[in-house]
Amino acid sequence: MHRKLLLTLGLLSILSLQAQNLQLHFDARSSLYGKEHFDSNYTTATFELFKPDRLGATFLFVDADFNLTDGNVGMMYTEISRTFKINNFPLMPLIEFNGGLGLFEIDDEVGGGYSIPNAYLVGLSYPFQLGPLFMDTYVAYKYNAFKAASHDVQWTLTWTANLFSNKLTLSGFADLWTENKNPLDASSHKKVIFLAEPQIWYNLNTHLALGSEVRISSNFVSSRVYV
Repeated sequence: MHRKLLLTLGLLSILSLQAQNLQLHFDARSSLYGKEHFDSNYTTATFELFKPDRLGATFLFVDADFNLTDGNVGMMYTEISRTFKINNFPLMPLIEFNGGLGLFEIDDEVGGGYSIPNAYLVGLSYPFQLGPLFMDTYVAYKYNAFKAASHDVQWTLTWTANLFSNKLTLSGFADLWTENKNPLDASSHKKVIFLAEPQIWYNLNTHLALGSEVRISSNFVSSRVYV
């Protein structure tokens, strides 16, 4: 198995503390590992929103990869989820939607487009705290809208912690899910995919932070393991 470190340097703008933020990451994967593995370095912008209310909470994020010639946007991906409170019951019903669109180039010209198949999730979420870590985990049924539908399961863990008088923030997520090996064949065997993106941020003030992110993945874009 091939193991690689995918490291990005990031700038975080906190638009409203613990509600929404805008992140800008520079991904130097091509410089680190060569064009035989990754075509180019690029910048990714991420917008995140978390909005709790008396009925539950809404979470949204949108990624935009500036990975085409002249820094144009080549891919956009979004996830939006909603949890629902049931009195003092510790588990919260959850619904989630994932999907995206992208472009690819041939000889530095746009050659065509593609869609990231939609995914629809229904499950149960459990928020909890471990010391300074505020965490949430859920298990969900996942419907992947491939050419041949894929019925799957996903487990997710998210975390955030503010340390040293809020000077340092640790955050991130880990996903583990299944999907059909062949998206055109509903009878194909399943594969297991793992993706985690831990982040560390040094908070310059209440509105701006500098930090980094590491992506750890297995079977996410290929059969290789990237660490």
